[in-house]
This record gives sequence, C-alpha cells and structure tokens, in this order.
Amino acid sequence: MNPSTPEPTPFRLHVPDAAIADLKDRLSRTRLPDQPPGEAWASGTDVGFMQRAIGHWRDRFDWRAQEARLNALSQYTVSLSGIDLHYLHVPGRGVPGGAPPTPLLLSHGWPGSVFEFLDLIPMLTDPAAHGGDPADAFDVVAPSLPGYGLSFQPGQPRFAVDQIADTFHALMTDVLGYQRFGAQGGDWGSFVTSCIGANHPASTLGIHLNMMPLRRDVKPGPDLPADEARYLKELDHFLKEETGYQWIQGTRPQTLAFALTDSPAGLAAWIFEKFRAWTDCDGDPTRSIPLDTMLANISLYWFTGAIGSSFWPYYARMHAPWPIREGSISVPTGYCEFPKEILRPPRSMAQRVYSDIRRWSVMPHGGHFAALEHPEVLVREIREFFRPLRAS
Repeated sequence: MNPSTPEPTPFRLHVPDAAIADLKDRLSRTRLPDQPPGEAWASGTDVGFMQRAIGHWRDRFDWRAQEARLNALSQYTVSLSGIDLHYLHVPGRGVPGGAPPTPLLLSHGWPGSVFEFLDLIPMLTDPAAHGGDPADAFDVVAPSLPGYGLSFQPGQPRFAVDQIADTFHALMTDVLGYQRFGAQGGDWGSFVTSCIGANHPASTLGIHLNMMPLRRDVKPGPDLPADEARYLKELDHFLKEETGYQWIQGTRPQTLAFALTDSPAGLAAWIFEKFRAWTDCDGDPTRSIPLDTMLANISLYWFTGAIGSSFWPYYARMHAPWPIREGSISVPTGYCEFPKEILRPPRSMAQRVYSDIRRWSVMPHGGHFAALEHPEVLVREIREFFRPLRAS
C-alpha cells in the first residue's frame, strides 16, 4: 500500500439501546391516515398493511439479530473522497493452491443497503459450502453507497453516480490493491457499475447487471421492432404512473427528508411501497421478501438518519446529463432480467450502449430486488458470466 493511501479501520455496528427504545416509542405513537377509496395500494401504501407492519416492528422485530447478521461479516471504514466510506470485505475460499478468487465489487441501490447482500455474499465467497465449485470463488467487496446507511455522516459531501463510481474504483485499486476486478449491481448500483466500466475499462474485468440503466427519453421511430415497441409502451406507463417518487426525490429531496427523518412509520411506508411495486409478490411484499428482512433495511435508514442523503443521486441525475452515453461501454457485459423488474429494455437497445454483451439471461420469476428475492439464481448468473473471464 502506498504510504499516502488511507488505512482501513475495522468496523462493527452497535446501535445504542436508547435509539432502539426511541424507535419503539415513536412507533407506539404513530398517527395513521385513513384508507382512501378504491383498491388497496392503488394510491399508495395500504393502511392495513402498515398497521400490521408497525405492530410487528414495535413488538416483535429483533434488531439485534439483524445487526449480528451484518457483524458476522468483515466490515471496514476508510477515508475516501471526503467521507468515511463503509464497506464489507469478505475474502473468497477458492481451490487450495489454485488461482486466487476473483475480486468482485457489489453495488446496491435505493431504497436498498448492504443488508441486500447478506445471503448473497457467503455463496459468492465460499461456493463449495453451498454446493458449488471452489474455482468460482470471489473476494467480495460491498460498500454502502456514499450518503447511504453506514457511509453517511451529517453534513458530508453528496455524490452523483459517476462520483460514486470513481470512489468505488479508488477503494478497489488504491486501498485494496486490486488492479482488475469484476463489478455487479442493480438499481443505482447498475449505474455505478456501468460508470466503472465506461470510465475505468483497464481495471474492469467485466460488469454484470440485474437492471439495465438505459435512457428514458427515447422517442419511437418508424418501423419499430416488436420488442422495442413493447418496451416503449412499458416505459410510457412507468413514466406516467410510477415516477412520482423520482420527481420528489429529484427536485425537493430536502423537504421530504424532514418527514421521513422524523417519522419511522412515514419512512417505512415510503419504502414498503417500493418493496411491493418492484417485487414479484402478487400484491403482498412479504411473499417475496420476509418482513424482518425489509424492516432490517428500513431500520438501517432510520438509525443512521440517512434517508435524505440517499435521495441525492436522484437530484444529481435530474440536474445533469444522463451519466451513461451510447457506445461508451466496451468491457464484457452480462445481464440478468427478472420479469417484475421496473423496466425491461430489449437487447437491441442495450447494445447501443454496451457493445460487448456476453450473457443475456431472462428469468421466469423475480423482480427488482434480485439479491433478496432469488439470491441463488443471481449467484448462478454471476458465476456463469465471470467464469470465462477469470483467466483473461
């Protein structure tokens, strides 16, 4: 390590007992709105669902158990780009005497956190313990996005996705010493991963995405292929019905932050709505993701006070050009499409940005939170994509 390179500090999370008691007290004093007319969830989070979730969060949810799951994995903080960046770093267990495990950067998105990866990481780092080939082992690095969870302190700088990508690249190469590595992500993580591939190709072994971050201001032309016509129809519906959160978070994030930083019920309702809308759950998010898993993620936002800063990529995105240009990514690319993903662009459109797509898989089930909904499937796809790249 270069003498000027910042030294990582081991980290262990412990939320004070008083903060847990304060959360329970606030939940006990929740004032709920009435249920509007029409179908449940049609105009936002369902009141009945929230009543049950709040009761469980207050009376039965065990934060200490979730905290212990996170602390079971090696965590660090390091001073980078003017912030204390939090990350998990779990070495792989490969073939004894064989090639070293491939370094892999995992990037989450909004409203996610590193809690998304707790089931994924053991399968990636120790495949033999999970029925896999030890030759497929990865050294996994999973940072909390700047401004998210444990990578947040009040008053710190805010980051757009390209700045996050540069910070993560510095973490992998300058701090951890990986000169070439793979990267994987969904949601904002897919933007970060794509920016790493575009801006740091010499360091990038390949990128794997479970959301395809293409421009959304696409205009239909004449003689449109059927798959592109289907996508533009889905895109039109999404822009009309599903982007209210983006406009608020992208234009007035600070105003919203007052409400969600002060009310745990408000914070939970804001995030639960996305767990329902973006998962393959048939209307009930607990069918796709256990309630305690969702509450662990929501609790991390609550205890760190990071919800307002987590909106910043939306604000930066709405006030700057689209961060990924056509034809800008030439590194090997893999993509895994889940049927309930927010948007599902066709390969023909993706190839205008990603010129070297090596793997394009379409799954029968699952949604936006692939690492939580179907971790085994996502692990299989990551392994299959990176396997032929390991020796390159």
